[in-house]
Amino acid sequence: MRTRRLGRTEVAVTEVGFGSAPIGNLYTPTDDTTAAAAVHAAWDAGVRYFDTAPHYGLGLAEQRLGAALAAYPRAQYVVSTKVGRLLVPNPAPTGSDLPTGMFAVPDTLTRRLDYSRDGVRRSLEASLRRLGLDRIDVVLVHDPDDFVDQTISEAIPALVELREQGVIGAVGVGMNQWQAPLRMVRETDLDAVMLAGRWTLVDRSGESLMAECERLGVSVIAAAPYNSGLLANDWPGDDSYFDYGPASADVLARARALARVAERNGNTLPQLAMQFPLRHAATASVVAGVRSPEQAASSAARLTAPVVADVWSDIENRSSADA
Repeated sequence: MRTRRLGRTEVAVTEVGFGSAPIGNLYTPTDDTTAAAAVHAAWDAGVRYFDTAPHYGLGLAEQRLGAALAAYPRAQYVVSTKVGRLLVPNPAPTGSDLPTGMFAVPDTLTRRLDYSRDGVRRSLEASLRRLGLDRIDVVLVHDPDDFVDQTISEAIPALVELREQGVIGAVGVGMNQWQAPLRMVRETDLDAVMLAGRWTLVDRSGESLMAECERLGVSVIAAAPYNSGLLANDWPGDDSYFDYGPASADVLARARALARVAERNGNTLPQLAMQFPLRHAATASVVAGVRSPEQAASSAARLTAPVVADVWSDIENRSSADA
């Protein structure tokens, strides 16, 4: 599988990345054996970039990912994790994190938001222990929506210092919006932005951020290419989700129109969803959440499926008509 560098760093990521939130029991439980098999299947498919975060399963995703990757030479893969949420003992556990955190794990721990310089370092140290690694290749500031100023003044400079010291390889921010990252790429020394769900077949709201990243030499890691499942099936059903909630009639109609374009040209909607983000020069990798070996294999296969140029022309013409 081909690789692309993040910004001006030496860190190179495969064009498909492994998103570990599902093996952290996102929404539903996944057993240890299936989680490990998913990582191994991704490896067999050529994936060498693996993304995780303390948030995912209150550390479970990091633990499972690190245990599975222990089977491979450290120099052969890239790991990104995130800072901004410290895991601390929960003073009032209810039994499950699912109602508030979306993960089917016991809530003996809870998340404490901390985007300070000290919080960044503490979070990174804890992630290293859970992963069982001696270094993290890419560190992303995770969802600092209400802490943009502090992220710019404390969190990012702390990570830049670690990068300059050779402790980490690249610095980035990961968010579900484009406005705050746009400010950050202009005001700080970022290498990458993980943009979730805002540069996809049905949601191109991050276009101005994509353009600015290309201009400044900042790489984009396009996460959530299926927009919470809407684009994950050949035909979007009535019960499809879009951005963590039920898809509206308008969004569902647009997704189905794209599915017809794919079918007319001998492709599937998920194939186009995986390939679309990489058509932009700023994109380095597409990261999709993976729960099973089958999903790991299909993500890689969808990226390499042959697509004729007419497909993209048809999609662009349709998008222009919708604008």
